[in-house]
Amino acid sequence: MGQAVGGFGVGLMLAVAGAAGFSFKAILVKLAYQYRVDAETLLALRMAFSLPFFLVMGWLAAKRAERALTARDWVWMAGLGLFGYYLASYLDFLGLDYISAALERLILFLYPTVVIVLSALFLGKPVTRGMLAAMLLSYLGIALAIGHDLEVSGPAREVALGSVLVFGSAVCYALYLMGNGQVVGRLGSARVTAYASSFACFFSLAQFVALRPLGLLAEQAWQVYAYAGLMTVFSTVAPVWMVSEAIRRIGAGPVSLTGMLAPAITMLLGWWILDEAIGPYQLAGMAMVVAGIAVMARGRG
Repeated sequence: MGQAVGGFGVGLMLAVAGAAGFSFKAILVKLAYQYRVDAETLLALRMAFSLPFFLVMGWLAAKRAERALTARDWVWMAGLGLFGYYLASYLDFLGLDYISAALERLILFLYPTVVIVLSALFLGKPVTRGMLAAMLLSYLGIALAIGHDLEVSGPAREVALGSVLVFGSAVCYALYLMGNGQVVGRLGSARVTAYASSFACFFSLAQFVALRPLGLLAEQAWQVYAYAGLMTVFSTVAPVWMVSEAIRRIGAGPVSLTGMLAPAITMLLGWWILDEAIGPYQLAGMAMVVAGIAVMARGRG
């Protein structure tokens, strides 16, 4: 009994640490932007540092797999990498140049609402009145949070642009989750994560080569490399492992609940590290978004 409780405690700590790691990404991006690096270069550095880890993960997963991937499976992996990690990350990095880290995390947190809408439109899944009410509550919360950014961040046009870009990131991630659900049971989560992430790294590096001189990667301030490295370890590789291990120990349900902490963690980190202001509108907006997502998660469960 004591071992079971201890195992649950370790799993819960891993889940919370994973949520904190993912939440820390926006802070690191904002810190790196202080050194005049653009989104394309910073994303390329993050992906270049992450690629070896994903390749090793893919190699280990392939050794344990019962069957090889088909050509169709590789197309799926490329598509998931395109939407789930490359486009979602790129739009997110672009948006963070215009809005606060706290607002970015709240908007990204809307991805379950996008999944529900897309599932209703393309898969015929029903949407209950309770879900619609929860969605309305979440989007009203986002409106309050945007109002806070309009007061303390920048011009309305920039806040609007940043919000649209980050919402586009949430849409891409929702598409990734829907596609992931079509193949993960057949191919295994380890292979899907490793190969899709590797494709995303290649897409990001190819974009950089197409848009920027290659030498630009070597001309950044040392702080940019440091933040990209921290992003790789603490906001990419380690959280992926911690969340996976937490799910193994305590199950997907409790782990998904710890994800509800992400907006609050990002808001507190933004206040502590970036000196981002926290106001009543932002706090109320966060509470409404988290409450709405929690209701939807319970309804879908």
